Amino acid sequence: MHPETDQMPPEKRTPINKSPVARKPAAKKPVTRKPTTGREKKAVLSVQLKLAIAGLLLILLSPFYYGYVLKGFVATWRWVKDWGQDPNYRTYESFNIKIPKKYTIHGIDVSYYQGKINWQKVKEMKEDEVSIRFAFIKATEGLMLVDPYFQRNWREAPKAGIICGAYHFFRPKKDGKTQAKFFLQVVHIEKGDLPPVVDIESLDGVSPLKMRAELSDFLNYVEMKTKVRPIVYTGLKFYEDYLADHFDDYPLWIAHYYQPKLRIDKSRWKFWQHSDKAKINGIGHVVDFNAFNGDSLALDQMLVR
Repeated sequence: MHPETDQMPPEKRTPINKSPVARKPAAKKPVTRKPTTGREKKAVLSVQLKLAIAGLLLILLSPFYYGYVLKGFVATWRWVKDWGQDPNYRTYESFNIKIPKKYTIHGIDVSYYQGKINWQKVKEMKEDEVSIRFAFIKATEGLMLVDPYFQRNWREAPKAGIICGAYHFFRPKKDGKTQAKFFLQVVHIEKGDLPPVVDIESLDGVSPLKMRAELSDFLNYVEMKTKVRPIVYTGLKFYEDYLADHFDDYPLWIAHYYQPKLRIDKSRWKFWQHSDKAKINGIGHVVDFNAFNGDSLALDQMLVR
């Protein structure tokens, strides 16, 4: 014991010489996280799914959502429909086809396929500047076939104010002059009609030379009897393959579908059948649609005098 030291104030005391003991830091046990159970995961997902469904329902039930979607759909449809379109070849909704805009006079051609036609409704149909001004009507085919609706169409269409022309479906295997006689026995061409038409679309197994010979006989006989030069109707490829440079003195009516422009010199043709899918009021079947290459004065000059 050291009483002197015990009586001294703490700051004067001489410390007892003791070596300090280094303390070992307490070892920490690693924290082991308890794994999330499958049940807990499902519970979390279930809550998230419920929230997502609730949010979706709020959106879907909102009238603003439907208005937004409808506007977006309409805008997209218009963009798809109009993208890349030639401005001179646009869709006319009521006719349900694209129509070349550079032509002002339009018409149709019909046969028994179109059934019974309400020609007054045909005449009254109009969208923007497009209306039906003329119609070519099938009369005969080959040597014996008369279109069953020809007489009715030939009588009723002019009553509605539509300019008409009759056509014969030509069969190259049959005698051309005989076909012409048959056609003129059925069709009585009058003042104000469009010129008669011969429709040639196939060789029917004969040579191009034979086809052209029979066709020439038909054209010559009809022109001799009517004093009117007939119109030649055909498809673009058939014309290019078999008729080009052979019947240049005759007015030409060409079929070439779904294109903004007819691939023939414009000075060569008078009528262009540019679609076979037109929807026309008063007709229960799709119809061929045509454009005339000219104005009203040019059309009037073509009519039978």
